[in-house]
Amino acid sequence: MTAPLALSPLPAAARPLVGFASLLRANGFAVAPEQVVAFLAGVDLLGPRSIEDVRKAAVATIAPPRERRDTFDALFDAHFLGAAGEPEDADDWQADDDMKVEEEGVGQDILIGEEVHETGREATSAEALAVRQLRPPDDGDTLRRFTRALPEALPRRRGYRHRRARRGPGIDLAASLKAAIRNDGEVMALKRWRRSTRVRPILLLIDVSGSMKQRSDANLALAHALVHAAPRVEVFTFGTRLTRLTTALKRRNRSRALAIAADLVADWDGGTRIGDALQAFLAVPRFAGYARGAVVLILSDGLERGDPGAMIRSVQRLAARAHRIDWLSPLAADSGYRPETEGLAAIRPFITSLANGATTAAVCRHVLSLGRERAA
Repeated sequence: MTAPLALSPLPAAARPLVGFASLLRANGFAVAPEQVVAFLAGVDLLGPRSIEDVRKAAVATIAPPRERRDTFDALFDAHFLGAAGEPEDADDWQADDDMKVEEEGVGQDILIGEEVHETGREATSAEALAVRQLRPPDDGDTLRRFTRALPEALPRRRGYRHRRARRGPGIDLAASLKAAIRNDGEVMALKRWRRSTRVRPILLLIDVSGSMKQRSDANLALAHALVHAAPRVEVFTFGTRLTRLTTALKRRNRSRALAIAADLVADWDGGTRIGDALQAFLAVPRFAGYARGAVVLILSDGLERGDPGAMIRSVQRLAARAHRIDWLSPLAADSGYRPETEGLAAIRPFITSLANGATTAAVCRHVLSLGRERAA
């Protein structure tokens, strides 16, 4: 009989990092297994050269709630630096049996804020981890027409390769000489070339917080259609944390793809921390590379409840990498809409357009209009 395979022991260098995640769970922080894996990868990516690199990796991947950042830092110092003292609210935290879920045999405490708004009409800073089942889209015909029209309407840019053309700025010497050989050395006409064009990548960022509750299902269905109609698309969701859904949405069956995506997103209908989510996105070089030269589509109402300064700085850095940023908000359905929140008003100079995102048809029309730009 074949002996069962033994699990490889955890490397000694990784034990303090995994122990920190356990310490956070014991003090009421919601830390998913994939966040622990991302934390380890982030530390490996940063070196680390100092303990502050470890702290940055922890903040970017675990994304502690803004209101509990002091507790997070105190636990970090106590665990890695041996700082004396306990976090201020450590004694006040009491785990409630109704607030625990079991995942792969390990209990995880889930922090549920009291500010969660069930109607989805207001933004909140509280983090609520939830499971959601996405409904099939009601506008399937709109998505089918969008999928057929998109390949020809995708925004493009000039590439570095050349292709033959009847008219062009350069002379294709090799093709001209080949044509001359067929005419006994007589050059009858000069062949021309021009630079080819390439489809620009698309980065889709979807707000799944409580204030966008009514649009979350439709926006995920639109993302699935976009992934299968365009060659280079990356999809992320954000609320109180950042989740990459590109791989899940690549499945051809829409119902299956949306079901997997719904399981991956843990912060449905919770708080809104746009700045923290964008900072986490830009902190990972591989993710930040997706924005280089891309058309960035942000489906959000912009009701930031975190630090507006973080949102402003993140959008400014994102705009420096991207070709353009289009912010599609349900509130912009009114032609007289003007951004009122501090964060959205401040980032207005960095975004190309603030357009209507109230319906799937409106979002599709806007995306199809992007291809009318001249390739630059």
